[in-house]
Amino acid sequence: MKQATFFEGVGIALIASIAGTAGFIVLSSVFAGGGIFRLLIAGMGLVYILYLLARSQERVGRVTAIAIWLIVSLASWLFVPSTLLYILIQLSMVWLVRSLYFYSSVLSSLADLALTGIGLAVAIWTWLTTRSLFLSIWCFFLVQALFVLIPRKLARTRDRQAAYSHSDDPFERAHRAAEMALRKLISTH
Repeated sequence: MKQATFFEGVGIALIASIAGTAGFIVLSSVFAGGGIFRLLIAGMGLVYILYLLARSQERVGRVTAIAIWLIVSLASWLFVPSTLLYILIQLSMVWLVRSLYFYSSVLSSLADLALTGIGLAVAIWTWLTTRSLFLSIWCFFLVQALFVLIPRKLARTRDRQAAYSHSDDPFERAHRAAEMALRKLISTH
């Protein structure tokens, strides 16, 4: 399975910008109402989550992740009146999928949360400055393309100490062997 790259993220940003803008133009000419923007956000969120799942090395829980996304999206569509809150819910689902499928440390997940927030801030600033849906989507997804630069696991001091510990205690040796076997088992599935 191919890993996500920055340049692939740039391509995703371009495709999302074109498809999002074209979708908004077509849907707004056919349908009237404020639900068009929410439908567009939900559609882009689903496609992006499917892209993330396709690029992830993890195999477990993909159907569950999509089912949870569908339930949360439907509930927020029905019960969340604010468009900004609806966007935040969709972004939190994207962040959750990336955190679960691409990172193995809390610090990496928090860095991704910051990246998601920066992407939203840049998209809002772009919208307020240019009033261009294309540029807003482009800027958001361009910032999101940087998620590949966040390390899978930011090293903790405790893990390094455990790796370099050379205790002769039989329990410590057995404990280290069990941890290594568990890491190896988890990384192969």
